[in-house]
Amino acid sequence: MLNLNKFISKYITNRNESMFLDDIENNKKILSERIKDKTVLVIGGAGTIGSSFIRALLPFEPKSLVVVDINENGLTELTRDIRSNGDFKVPLDYITYPMDYAHSVFYKMFKKRGGFDIVANFSAHKHVRSEKDLFSVEALIKNNVMNAKKLLDILEYYPPKHFFCVSTDKAANPVNIMGGSKKIMEDLIMTYSSKYPITTARFANVAFSNGSLPQGFLERISKNQPISAPNDVTRYFVSPEESGQICLLACILGNTGEIYFPKLREEQVMTFSDMAVKLLEENGYEVDYCSSDEEAVRKASEDFNNKYPVHFSGSNTTGEKPYEEFYTNKEEVSLDRYKSLGVVVNLKPREMSEVNELFNSLNLAFNNEKTTKEDIVNIMKDFLVNFDHKELGKSLDSKM
Repeated sequence: MLNLNKFISKYITNRNESMFLDDIENNKKILSERIKDKTVLVIGGAGTIGSSFIRALLPFEPKSLVVVDINENGLTELTRDIRSNGDFKVPLDYITYPMDYAHSVFYKMFKKRGGFDIVANFSAHKHVRSEKDLFSVEALIKNNVMNAKKLLDILEYYPPKHFFCVSTDKAANPVNIMGGSKKIMEDLIMTYSSKYPITTARFANVAFSNGSLPQGFLERISKNQPISAPNDVTRYFVSPEESGQICLLACILGNTGEIYFPKLREEQVMTFSDMAVKLLEENGYEVDYCSSDEEAVRKASEDFNNKYPVHFSGSNTTGEKPYEEFYTNKEEVSLDRYKSLGVVVNLKPREMSEVNELFNSLNLAFNNEKTTKEDIVNIMKDFLVNFDHKELGKSLDSKM
């Protein structure tokens, strides 16, 4: 049986231990002082990054932990996992709520508890494939931006000591609506950063995270289905454990209004197709390169024995970025504060009037039956000066 953590360490991150261990160890005292006996709310805590954040947090012994997520099954597995692991001390006041953080019942719970010392929001549409048509775009923007503002507004009445909201590397020079929405989210939280401490983090792909293409490789293998992947898209990868540690360090140690990112080197990138080949070889397969999805599907329907059918091709769908970057040439960066983390500093917050104008434009557009996806893109371009969206008329849902 494949040991996924060992596979990630050996072939994907090429690290025997987390790249953030030194920064955690060097800041253990201050992390403990700011977490021990504190009340914590984690939104989107059933996902890969949110649950990894919780695992990074628990050793510092918070007084209470409330986890909110719409994925009821994910919350159940999170609870079983942390209670089955002898390394974690779960607080007596631990509760999971399968609910939407934009719903009125969430705010009832929040007010009843009188707020929290630490709030971390991981609820997000994170996939480029969320960009399909006007309806998928509206759902994405409402979750990543408009619902986030509702949370920011209530935090004004119950200001936390630390608030963290996850971003993405795709917010740096965004080319897709998901990345553009996260850049708007960054600008939004910076506008609130003078009201209470707020930080965020951009980071690389999380290897085998829920819903990711690599996680899909595991599903395809388990079902004897062909594997399809782009061979021209390079990505940095961090392990699930590292993803939680990045967020913990940024949330607890960061100065308000800062954006954190991992200091990864160019030689640490790899393509999805290379990852698929490594995974198949580790599972004892020989790779059978096909010229199309159709050929790969046909061969998978036959008895392909030890030769596993794959189709690798160039990316030709809307929103795919061929490479990753964590900051732009217009952003000021500090690389000396931490061993493994860089920080985007001295960002100038947008005026609240600009944010309100954006939200007004989006609301008017979403309430107009004649609005098109292109209209939403243009509204975003008016707000984001570096939004380089190109419509190719084909989404990832058209591929395996």
